[in-house]
Amino acid sequence: MRSLMAIGSVSEWRKLPLSLTELCIDTTLRCGQSFRWQKVEDEWHLAIHGRILSLKQDSDHLHYKATWPASAVSLPASSRAEGGGSTKQPVRDDDDTEQLLRHYFSLKHNATELYELWSQNDLNFKKKAPQFTGIRIMSQDAWECLIGFICSSNNNISRISQMVHKLCKYYGPLIGHIGEQPFHDFPGPQALMGKGVEAHLRELGFGYRARYIAETARLVSEEKPRGWLESLTNPENPGFDAEEDPELGRATYKEAHEQLLTLSGVGPKVADCVCLMGLGWGEAVPVDTHVWQIAQRDYKFGKVKTKTFSKAMYDSVGDHFRKIWGDQAGWAQSVLFTANLKSFSGRSTTKDEVDEVKVKIEDTVLEAPDVLKTPTSRTSRKRQVAALETVKAEEVDTTSGTITRSKRRRLLSA
Repeated sequence: MRSLMAIGSVSEWRKLPLSLTELCIDTTLRCGQSFRWQKVEDEWHLAIHGRILSLKQDSDHLHYKATWPASAVSLPASSRAEGGGSTKQPVRDDDDTEQLLRHYFSLKHNATELYELWSQNDLNFKKKAPQFTGIRIMSQDAWECLIGFICSSNNNISRISQMVHKLCKYYGPLIGHIGEQPFHDFPGPQALMGKGVEAHLRELGFGYRARYIAETARLVSEEKPRGWLESLTNPENPGFDAEEDPELGRATYKEAHEQLLTLSGVGPKVADCVCLMGLGWGEAVPVDTHVWQIAQRDYKFGKVKTKTFSKAMYDSVGDHFRKIWGDQAGWAQSVLFTANLKSFSGRSTTKDEVDEVKVKIEDTVLEAPDVLKTPTSRTSRKRQVAALETVKAEEVDTTSGTITRSKRRRLLSA
């Protein structure tokens, strides 16, 4: 029988006064921001910062407890050192779990007030938001966020979650168990750059993403300056227990976005996801298939039929939403993104259809081929199917920040 790691201590359930309109964990933890939370009955669990964090909720409170391992766990290299998770082993006599929660769920912001502000400025948001209250942007570790969204290329939330769980299972430190369920923290970059990692990830079903993960881990560990990833953080929203390195200076959102594009497997959408959910840049607006559909249907983008989705159009969508929603535009976008997901379709009071030309956006760029035109005959429909299959068979190369001819032929991922 498999031996289980001994549990050092388990805190009592504690609670924060927090209404469902300020935070709904059943929505926030399932809307494509984080991919590691596991639900067991009515509780959510995650290995993070040397503990297993457990959450449950009633109408007025967020209940939480921490489960600690019996002995110190070797945690991934910190982002201050090599771009990974925290090395700090919290002292149980000085439990910082409440501070971690407040940081993780961005509780310094009042969600109700922000929803009201966005509703005043945007009638579409006002129509959709009442069914999707309590969504918050989670402030995650930048390294975990980066690798999670590299896995998102040509993928869906369920499959991304499977990939991220495999990364933790095979490469992350074991923190402990809930019952017989093991919980591993996220592996640091050094754990993912070793010999044979890429081949193993391909065996596990990562496909071309395996190379991106291994190469990005190597770049962050060996070529980027110490503390580089954390240096891209919004100084107004520092990471949990972060220590600023004055030698690296302070980045702006645009600088952070451009720096992330130098990594393997990172295009504009992935860079914006990391800026928003890992680096604290609230104005970052990731534009994927769902957001492009929203822009077409509700904000009149794409009224002029076009077969291309250029970098300029990507930026235009983000700029438009920033103008409407302000410096937390990414949060407002996340609410509408969630409302557009099939898994939450039962909540919507109305069903909208997109009548525009459907350009599928993936994460390298940014042009749909001619085959997306509506076919006019049986022969042309056959040609369209064949061409689409050809496009799907091609791999995306996002190792450079430039848009190559081969990239323009590639549909970008949600």
